Amino acid sequence: MTLSLNTPSDPMSSPLDLAQRALADSQSHVIEDYRPGYHIAPPAGWMNDPNGVVYFRGEYHVFYQHHPFDAKWGPMYWGHAKSADLVHWQHLPIALAPGDDCDRDGCFSGSAVVCGDTLALIYTGHTWLGEVGDERLIRQVQCLATSTDGIRFVKHGAVINSAPQDAIMHFRDPKVWQEDGYWYLIAGARLGDRPLLPLYRSTDLRVWEFLDYVSGGSEGDGYMWECPDLFRLNGRDVLLYSPQGMQADGYDRLNKYQSGYRVGQLDNQWHFTGGPFIELDNGHDFYAAQTLLAADGRRLVWAWLDMWESPMPSQAHHWCGMLGLPRELELRADRLCVYPARELSALRMAPLPGTPWWEALGARWVPEVNGDMLEIHVHLDLLGCTDGHLGVALRCSDDGREETLLYYDPSLQRLVLDRSRSGAQVTGQRSVAIDPTQERLELRVFLDRSSIEVFDENGRFSLSSRLYPRSDSLGVKLVASGSGGRVSIAKAWPLGSGWS
Repeated sequence: MTLSLNTPSDPMSSPLDLAQRALADSQSHVIEDYRPGYHIAPPAGWMNDPNGVVYFRGEYHVFYQHHPFDAKWGPMYWGHAKSADLVHWQHLPIALAPGDDCDRDGCFSGSAVVCGDTLALIYTGHTWLGEVGDERLIRQVQCLATSTDGIRFVKHGAVINSAPQDAIMHFRDPKVWQEDGYWYLIAGARLGDRPLLPLYRSTDLRVWEFLDYVSGGSEGDGYMWECPDLFRLNGRDVLLYSPQGMQADGYDRLNKYQSGYRVGQLDNQWHFTGGPFIELDNGHDFYAAQTLLAADGRRLVWAWLDMWESPMPSQAHHWCGMLGLPRELELRADRLCVYPARELSALRMAPLPGTPWWEALGARWVPEVNGDMLEIHVHLDLLGCTDGHLGVALRCSDDGREETLLYYDPSLQRLVLDRSRSGAQVTGQRSVAIDPTQERLELRVFLDRSSIEVFDENGRFSLSSRLYPRSDSLGVKLVASGSGGRVSIAKAWPLGSGWS
């Protein structure tokens, strides 16, 4: 199937052209100190949610929420990058700009699909009906844009002009997929303070039939579920979404908002029944996750590696925001297991020497492992570890003022990521529970200038957070402050650039 195209207007006077010029002008002012070397980040300006992640004509395309005129959130455009290997990325021209009647104040989040030889973007058109920023008076509709070359897109206006109920104003973030000859669309909606997930069906991406609400929230489930995604793994249905308004509970849900999932089943009446909400990542900065079914059948996921109202010191450097690494998802029982995409090993440069086990009290510098773009495999032997902390200190400064700590605390039976001294503006701890019978932890740690992503080798958890240390805080230490247990760096590599 090929979608018909309209003729675009003169590009020299288009909002896209103006945005592209502003982006080019801003790049000359960008300060590189915190800019990632192998993660997706905007050339300049603001970035938040990944929008469409799609495989088109042998390449991966990632779109993202983007404000090219400032390093702060503003009217949303769609930024665009592509890669042939999930490792080396290339910036492409901005794909969508607001300005039509249906998206006058923003091209909000959505998704991308391949329809025949056409790449289609389905996104939320946003309009303020009152003062800018007053979310009590808004209009949100679902829109379509298409491209035959994957670079230049033609907008076709709204294809879903209203929410299923008149009282719903918040109605956004469509995720579209194809199954059994139909296109399906799930979106987030808010009725009063109750979150709902309406489901639609279409044969042509233009005319949509409302089927039912897949799921909805109850007391304690928040007031809005953003960026919903519904997919199958190992014969089960997984409902992934980003709730707003859920309250913290002990060590859980400590961020302002979360990204997480429920595992269950979608019945013949389009109703999802599943288990409890589980956070997909336990770090400080992870939101608006969206998945892609890769050509080889793997389910990949990207997320925004930031959080609303978190410190963002790179704004003073004329850019802000980055995406996390692409991750592979697998389903084991009722839990998603998450792994860094296997392609990322292509970033590795000449290996660095590992270390012998360290079990003495105190800290030991590891001068052989040093830098701000690293992959480090940390092994923790937990046998006999009964008190203190056991782990590593990363991005350490020579004067002792800066370090990011990753350690096991036996008194809590938790792995802790502590960024109390991780640089400009950031602070706080995040942690994940460790089974008390577990004798060993094997971790893969990715550092990239202003971020850390920690993965359990067996896929049981990840911790992702932003860091803003000085550019000369590059050291690594082994840390043991209690009795029992030992730690080593089994493998390590400096990582090369991910940009073409």
